[in-house]
Amino acid sequence: MAMASPLPVRNGVNATRLRLPSSGPWHTVADYLLERFGHVDPEGILRRFTDGEIVGLGGSPLTVDTPLGAHEFIWYYRSLPVETPIPFEAAILHHDEHLLAVDKPHFLPTTPGGRFIQESALVKLRNQTGIDDLVPMHRLDRATAGVILFAVNPETRGAYQTLFERREITKRYQAVVALEPRSGLETGVRLPHELPSLEPHELDEVLQQMPLRYENRMSKVKGHLRSVVEQGAPNASTLISVAARGSSAGHFAGTEVALLDLDPLTGKTHQLRVHLASLGLGIINDAFYPRLWDWAEDDYRRPLQLLAHSIAFTDPLSGERREFTSHRTLCEAPSN
Repeated sequence: MAMASPLPVRNGVNATRLRLPSSGPWHTVADYLLERFGHVDPEGILRRFTDGEIVGLGGSPLTVDTPLGAHEFIWYYRSLPVETPIPFEAAILHHDEHLLAVDKPHFLPTTPGGRFIQESALVKLRNQTGIDDLVPMHRLDRATAGVILFAVNPETRGAYQTLFERREITKRYQAVVALEPRSGLETGVRLPHELPSLEPHELDEVLQQMPLRYENRMSKVKGHLRSVVEQGAPNASTLISVAARGSSAGHFAGTEVALLDLDPLTGKTHQLRVHLASLGLGIINDAFYPRLWDWAEDDYRRPLQLLAHSIAFTDPLSGERREFTSHRTLCEAPSN
């Protein structure tokens, strides 16, 4: 069982837990924290001790004189960064005493981290609903839009989490891929087929094989955000079919594209993005696959063309069949 925080959620954000060394060259907990984090905000660290905002198990406040070794874990509130507002909001699709289903926009992270704390779906929803116990039961990449399920009640959360563990949740994604292997140097835009690229007849051959079950072996690169394909028995599987084909209706108007339905049978990191890139059908505006783009500020006009379209399952509490579907569409989907 996870160790419960003695500090309540504040402004939608959990207190941070830190494990302390049992011994070392520091006489007090304050000495250790100042050496580890003092380069960031030494005055803020000392102020937290004075205000009683650094606590041990059970909620007992620490002082600047608390000796190292008196506590194994401490909890405290982080100083929140100044955040640039993300101009999109998550829409609530369903809300009852156990479950919250949300339609997340592109660019909004699911959970707080890094430079996005308040600008995350979890924190925004906690502040909006007043439910501090709200937690996501799965996650979507910040770049991906669509349906996410949140647990409302800690007492029934496990029943829903078991559905994910047993793979009794059916997920359907949609993606838009370009069917013209152009170079960004030639067109002035960044379509996903720069490396590798396929000829038009090769792309047609891939599409003609659909619906297909695509499998390979994947692993996450340690210390990085990307996944790679490896030799060995497959551990990642996706059903892929063509929903529509035609000219893009968005930024890449005039480019031939395909709208694909994707049913992930496994849940590896970036599985759908890697599988499509491996087929030569990289998703439009994918900054990771097949080629890693240089970091740049978000361009809200060009979201990743990947959408968690729907989630379906049998409710473990009521026995009813439930399905939640995103109201969002992909802007580059074919117009005809």
